[in-house]
Amino acid sequence: MASFSILFFFAATGITLNHQDKMNGEPKLARFTGQLDAALVAPSTGTQIDQSRIVALLRGAHGIKAAVSDFRIDNDQLSVSFKGPGYAADAFVDRKTASYDITETRMGVVAIVNDLHKGRDTGSVWAAVIDLSAVLMMLVSVTGLALIFFLYKRLVLGLWMLAGGTAVSVVIYAWFVS
Repeated sequence: MASFSILFFFAATGITLNHQDKMNGEPKLARFTGQLDAALVAPSTGTQIDQSRIVALLRGAHGIKAAVSDFRIDNDQLSVSFKGPGYAADAFVDRKTASYDITETRMGVVAIVNDLHKGRDTGSVWAAVIDLSAVLMMLVSVTGLALIFFLYKRLVLGLWMLAGGTAVSVVIYAWFVS
């Protein structure tokens, strides 16, 4: 019972992943513009660009909570990408004018749960949840298998069902997937 909710979540999101073309809605796009302090993006000779301060300013101004996935510094432009489950925001900062442009994409609830299922852009804590749930699912499977050995009247049928289920999976893979 401890693994019921997480097992149900991964089973349900397995269906949503299999039918993304029917379940994903239209992404919601938003654009923001703004201005940073020129000294932040074009520092004087010998000083470094304070990436964490730029990220904090962009987050604070536009409510961005996703993790930074990329920060690039070019001669004329800075780019910062934020990624999270079902979410992306890309900021481009002109180093000459210190003006920026952000494009934010929100994909909706189905995309969020699909990304959670895959562990995409979710961080190390969610990766640990996925690993723990996998261990719980394996434990449930192994205990179910072990229990069949104590049900003597159903042992032979249970083992045949195990072999049959495995064989059907292998045949489907061999004929339709590989």
